[in-house]
Amino acid sequence: MAKPLTDQDRRKQISVRGLAGVENVTDLKTNFNRHLHFTLVKDRNVATKRDYYFALANTVRDFLVGRWIRTQQHYYEKDPKRVYYLSLEFYMGRTLQNTMVNLALENACDEATYQLGLDMEELQDIEEDAGLGNGGLGRLAACFLDSMASLGLAAYGYGIRYEFGIFNQKIVDGWQVEEADDWLRYGNPWEKARPEYMRPVHYYGRVEHTDEGVKWVDTQVVLALPYDTPVPGYRNNIVNTMRLWSAKAPCDFNLKDFNVGGYIQAVLDRNLAENISRVLYPNDNFFEGKELRLKQEYFVVAATLQDIIRRFKASKFGSTEFVRLDLSTLPEKVAIQLNDTHPALAIPELMRTLVDIEKLSWGKAWDIVVRTCAYTNHTVLPEALERWPVDLFHNLLPRHLEIIYEINSRHLERIAKLYPGDLDRMRRMSLIEEGDVKKINMAHLCIVGSHAVNGVARIHSEIIKDTVFKDFYESDPEKFQNKTNGITPRRWLVMCNPGLAEVIAERIGEDYIRDLDQLKKLLDFVDDDTFIRDIAKVKQENKMKFAAQLEEQYKVKINPDSMFDVQVKRIHEYKRQLLNCLHIITLYNRIKKQPNKSWTARTIMIGGKAAPGYHTAKMIIKLITSIGDIVNNDSVVGDRLKVIYLENYRVTLAEKVIPASDLSEQISTAGTEASGTGNMKFMLNGALTIGTMDGANVEMAEEAGEENFFIFGMRVPDVKAMDEKGYDAASYYNRLPELKQAMDQISGGFFSPSQPDLFKDIVNMLMNHDRFKVFADYEDYMTCQEKVSKLYKDPKEWTKMVIHNIAGCGKFSSDRTISQYAREIWGMEPSLEKIPAPDDPR
Repeated sequence: MAKPLTDQDRRKQISVRGLAGVENVTDLKTNFNRHLHFTLVKDRNVATKRDYYFALANTVRDFLVGRWIRTQQHYYEKDPKRVYYLSLEFYMGRTLQNTMVNLALENACDEATYQLGLDMEELQDIEEDAGLGNGGLGRLAACFLDSMASLGLAAYGYGIRYEFGIFNQKIVDGWQVEEADDWLRYGNPWEKARPEYMRPVHYYGRVEHTDEGVKWVDTQVVLALPYDTPVPGYRNNIVNTMRLWSAKAPCDFNLKDFNVGGYIQAVLDRNLAENISRVLYPNDNFFEGKELRLKQEYFVVAATLQDIIRRFKASKFGSTEFVRLDLSTLPEKVAIQLNDTHPALAIPELMRTLVDIEKLSWGKAWDIVVRTCAYTNHTVLPEALERWPVDLFHNLLPRHLEIIYEINSRHLERIAKLYPGDLDRMRRMSLIEEGDVKKINMAHLCIVGSHAVNGVARIHSEIIKDTVFKDFYESDPEKFQNKTNGITPRRWLVMCNPGLAEVIAERIGEDYIRDLDQLKKLLDFVDDDTFIRDIAKVKQENKMKFAAQLEEQYKVKINPDSMFDVQVKRIHEYKRQLLNCLHIITLYNRIKKQPNKSWTARTIMIGGKAAPGYHTAKMIIKLITSIGDIVNNDSVVGDRLKVIYLENYRVTLAEKVIPASDLSEQISTAGTEASGTGNMKFMLNGALTIGTMDGANVEMAEEAGEENFFIFGMRVPDVKAMDEKGYDAASYYNRLPELKQAMDQISGGFFSPSQPDLFKDIVNMLMNHDRFKVFADYEDYMTCQEKVSKLYKDPKEWTKMVIHNIAGCGKFSSDRTISQYAREIWGMEPSLEKIPAPDDPR
């Protein structure tokens, strides 16, 4: 049961959570009861918790619908340029609380549910995460949708409505076990199916070159059924749309040529078509060249481009008559942003539409495509770059293969003119890679077919110009830009850490929520004892709340005064969870050696999913849990060191753990993490960072002041020098006794007594072929961790450093990132203007 608000609480709660006006609360209760009544009339007499959740969700959704319709009306009347964000992933998490925050309904809903005898937090916990993403790339898309709506941009997110999102992770005997994420089982109150906008998508078939032009014939058709989800801006009455496509077999699927008795099988085979939107591929930073994945990539692109062109032609509100027939103005009205190479087929598909269907000349069509499309690169890891076999294309998308060959031919003709006789450069820059299997390099296709190419942090954007795309940078330097990633402060501060949002608003007002640069004003309070105390108190409350949840789930007693040292992200060798493991083992050995020394207590939490086929990553999880089994049950160590594996890390768990963290681990090898965004979430929520000079860490340290950051390890030039010289793991093993001891314990079965050679693959990798040079940074990491422990013993100085970090977070708002995309790539102007609410006069 929710506790009643005390008078003091009421005074404290300024409108960060929205005002709980009497009329508001009464209306909400009435609507809630109406929705509950309809639910029960349909089914039964007794309401369950889930019934109450759906009643609340539908009540809140009612507030969205009028604004949603009015926003779309507003766009049709103003006819602004529209931006289409194409992504195979949108990692949205839960929607209810985020909607209440953005519509300023949180206090009113809290009060209304309380008066109805319900606990709002309990209802919120019933909602399933929309886990339609793997990690950073998909969550970035979700933050961008929030910022685009909050900045008044006419924006649309387009993706796939996967029936099964990222798997649920169970830890069983220390091993990861995957479980299907049946997130739609109980229905999704936030989506609206739009069958009137269903579109056909074609596969296979053959190409005919006729006098009337090129025809792609004898194809198999799958229908794309759109589902719309509203995306509310922050208190500006704007509601944009995320449109996700679901695959449906056409009614005559496999029936055209069925023979007697084939009817049942034909109907069963409809599943084959509908499998396209069945499941999200669970790989992060790894390319798996499967036909079903290529079908997914073309599916979202083909359906979306039909929608874009339909909307471009019919510009007046509600009109189905085409009023704009001249496609040469498309780039003035449409921007398409490709979130990595996954939607790269937008380039040949738009060419096919313009040349084969709209009958434009190649030159005219190509000019339109390049001016419309832009490409964001998310990684430099070679195993992550998409390279599709030509044979697969020839079979599945024969016309697109022809178009790609023609794009390549014209591209290489230009390169030959620029660099006469440089055949090696032409080979490197070709869209087609020759070899045992001919492959299409999708990144090269994106660069050639876009007017802008961006990396996602300053260092990453420099690396792509210096290394992977060096040749392209030399021939077209003006295409290359940087857009450092950001996070939405609505979800990642106001929603997940209301206590901190409140303490900040009491000092500098609440405008910072739309203009995060205002956090700089907190520097005026860095020596204010009351403010220091308030910041520390919020952190302690968040830790107590999270510790209680952990104790319930893991049956491990947590010391809430210990430092919460957290590394949560996908499990990958480059992210170096193994370096964290070596620190844990070394710390354990030190405590065992000097049990009477006054150690800084730590609760070390590691969480994240491993791709199901990534053996090393799964072994890393088993190693972490095995270390935890030894450490957590050693009475000599007691509560001075605990190791917890956070099961099933996802958006909703991030919203709980990040506000409770003291130390954020961002320890990838320099030059491997393109940006990172979890790093920004920790910084905004009052954790300090221990990290390498990689990704956005570089800019975070710059904004907070390097003296307020725990930086260690090789820089990018050091890594490059070591690659040239050769990395010798054994030399570190032989020179550093604590490292040797830790490795010997892993390889000797100290952490796996019943299976002494359990971790032989990990040991062999670290000793003989570690691409990410864990040992090279071990010594500096240990030294840096000692500095962290020392500062934590001085709570006041620690908290002052925290304030410097929070004050330096302004740059890392996705509002800033999106404003830069809008002005520097899309040719659009963001606006903080509020449009009238549905009940306001227009």
